[in-house]
Formats: sequence, structure tokens, C-alpha cells
Amino acid sequence: MYTQDQLKQQVAAAAIDFILPKLSADTILGIGTGSTVDMFIDALAQHKGAFKAAASSSERSTLRLQQHGIEVLDLNQIQSMDWYIDGADEIDGQLNMTKGGGGALTREKIVASVAQHFLCIVDDSKVVQQLGAFPLPIEVIPMARQSVTRRLEQLGGTVKWRADFVTDNGNDIIDVHGLAITEPAQFESKINDIPGVVCCGLFALTGASVALVATQNGVTTMS
Repeated sequence: MYTQDQLKQQVAAAAIDFILPKLSADTILGIGTGSTVDMFIDALAQHKGAFKAAASSSERSTLRLQQHGIEVLDLNQIQSMDWYIDGADEIDGQLNMTKGGGGALTREKIVASVAQHFLCIVDDSKVVQQLGAFPLPIEVIPMARQSVTRRLEQLGGTVKWRADFVTDNGNDIIDVHGLAITEPAQFESKINDIPGVVCCGLFALTGASVALVATQNGVTTMS
């Protein structure tokens, strides 16, 4: 029986095999955030001569990339990227995702928006029939935390504030528990319209292009 860390290592290695044939000297890769992505970055470092640079979704990933000698560009310098690689806290069969457990959801969504394709790398504990079991993270402007909380409670959620956490953007994260998200894209749009919301952790309006999933029987592909 593989441990979760071993599964993460397997899917990180599979992501390298997936992405290497797509690299060229001019390639800029979008890189996400999280423990699985950390393993991907470590594996990618062995091939840093095969591509030009990276764009990062967090200070954490930027530091790790730079420590491996991989150049990290400001996203404002980049017009387009072919691939963005990141994990997820939940992903369903339609490749809708919940992200933001680590609090980097806004920058993840921004960097992903510049890429043509999104490669999601997860272990099979993250694959669900319906999003909502994992609390939905939402980044909010601090002065709007309570007003946003009231609106989300009206939508049926139980809201908890990460009181000891500040995002890389200087904002708060609230986590919404107890949701059954039957229409992810519609629900994402509804949350986006609440004044004070910076970013919603649903990636459904633009989901993953393909997902690699590590299981006890090997890495499978969802597309």
C-alpha cells in the first residue's frame, strides 16, 4: 500500500513525463502551489535546461524554483503560456476543481488564466463525485469579511475565518463548510459577484484541461 506522499511522488514524476515532450527553449511554464507541486518542482529541476523560465503562483513556489536555479518571471512580462501545472483539493469527473487549501487561490487562478492548458496533478483521495466535502476557500478583502460571511451563510454554508493566516496579497481567507455544489460554474459566478470577494476557490468556469491521478494501481488520466 502506497502512502499519500508516495502517490504524490508518483504523480509528480508522471507530470514530468507528460510535460517534457511539450517543452522547448522558449517555453514558460506556469507553476502552482502545494505539496504535490513542491515534488513536481524538485523533479522539474533536473530538466531546467529544457525550457526558458517559469511563472509562479506563490512566494513559496517562487523561492523553491529559484533555489533550483529556475528563472521566475513576473507574470506581467508574459503574454501567454502553453501549460499551467497545479494540484487541487478536490476534482470531479468534469474536471471542475476546488483549490486554495494553502491560501494561494487568487494567484493560482491568475497564472492559470494566462495558460492555454491546465494540467492538474493529484492523488485519488482528491477525486470526488461532487464538490463540497472540502471546505471552499474564498479570499476576501479584510473590511468585507463579515459582510461576505453573511452572504455565504444565506447560501447555506458555515463560514470559518482563518484568523492566523494572511494571503500573499495581504487579504483574509474564509472557508465555507457544508456545501453541496451541484452546479460549480454557476456557484462560482454567484460568489464572484459578492462585493469584497477577491477570488473564489472554485475552478469551474475554467477547469482543468487534463488531470493525472495517482492510484494504488498506477497513474491514470482524466480528460
